[in-house]
Amino acid sequence: MSTAPQDPPGGRKAVAVWSIGVAVYFVAVIFRTSLGVAGLDAADRFHVNASALATFSLLQLLVYAGMQIPVGLMVDRLGTKKVLTLGAVLFTAGQVGFALSPSYGTALAARALLGCGDAMTFISVLRLGTRWFPARRGPLMAQLAGLVGMAGNLVSTLVLAPVLHGLGWVPAFAGSAVAGLVVLVPLVLFLRDHPEGYGPAAPARGAGGSGGSGGSGGSGGFVRRQIADSWREPGTKLGLWVHFTTQFPAMVFLLLWGMPFLVEAQGLSRTTAGGLLTLVVASNMGFGLLYGQIVGRRQSSRIPLALATVATTATLWGAVLLYPGDRAPMWLLVALCVVLGTCGPASMIGFDFARPANPPERQGTASGITNMGGFLASMTTLLAVGVLLDATGEDYRIAFSSVFVLQVLGVSRILGLRGRALARERDRRATAPVASHDDPAPAPATA
Repeated sequence: MSTAPQDPPGGRKAVAVWSIGVAVYFVAVIFRTSLGVAGLDAADRFHVNASALATFSLLQLLVYAGMQIPVGLMVDRLGTKKVLTLGAVLFTAGQVGFALSPSYGTALAARALLGCGDAMTFISVLRLGTRWFPARRGPLMAQLAGLVGMAGNLVSTLVLAPVLHGLGWVPAFAGSAVAGLVVLVPLVLFLRDHPEGYGPAAPARGAGGSGGSGGSGGSGGFVRRQIADSWREPGTKLGLWVHFTTQFPAMVFLLLWGMPFLVEAQGLSRTTAGGLLTLVVASNMGFGLLYGQIVGRRQSSRIPLALATVATTATLWGAVLLYPGDRAPMWLLVALCVVLGTCGPASMIGFDFARPANPPERQGTASGITNMGGFLASMTTLLAVGVLLDATGEDYRIAFSSVFVLQVLGVSRILGLRGRALARERDRRATAPVASHDDPAPAPATA
């Protein structure tokens, strides 16, 4: 009978190994958000309309969301190093392919490949932090990983955008792909899944192992049980819907439609619009630390904080879209971008419901299910905005009204699930043993 390992001590080696994983995530975010500053250029390069342009990000997010559960299972089964290595190879190949694509179809395939690799990074980095650091430091490591990831978004707006407009499409995207090769080297040479002597407990016999006559059928049974048991927990469902409801307004703005909206609908220069996109990212980083402190000290603040973020975001979007005249004043656009920065930190509150609802052996799967939420909402909104822009002659007020529909849906599900999820969480905590390093205290992280 195997026993759970002691809490890992952390230390310099832990920081070094964790930093390698976070660097991979940092590059993935740069590649993920690179289209956000190149939307207008992509439309001209591939001669496509708004709906076709939205398909780039839609397909990328579709692949990302669809991979979350498989990636969670892969991390639980194969370990962090193998999954991160595969992810780095795929998203680097996707970025190179996007740079060199001669047609719209091949460019779509490249973004899908990029999305597949990107999907393997965040859950892997979360697991890396729990394997190398004591449980009490789990919240801090998750927040720091999120801040470094958001810094990748800053690189897209502050570095990639000027290179794109100064040197052109191929140098910008192919040149940025070099970063994928740079992080791949230390990843292969130095990253380890866990410190020596602190490996995960051996899986229970019959949990999809090679023993027994089930073969691949036994493995398939294990996968089905992992998913079904995770989804059966109200906390997992609540986590998904919190992530769904809070993340997508900022994701849609940064990933594709923010730049066109600010330039075409609000009449701003690309430089000014880029500055506002940067403000969203900077606000995200600042609020990430604030939300982490609030939730870490008072767990009862999770639902109020998530709902307050949704309400504030809806209020500012409504004020911008309904402002009399053709364009909103700069102060209102600045306020909107600051508030959009709260969406990322609020969405990661979803992990604070899924994590305590599931035992250590289901953490990857539960995190994958939760992480699907915001990306499903983002995909839906990206497509809706593109279709409505084409249908209304590029009326951004009508197109961005689709944001409110998904917010109403998400809030209704949060209110419906919160009672059961919180009651079950209280019962579990009342009977839970002391947490191991594999079951860190709940805390926000930034995907």
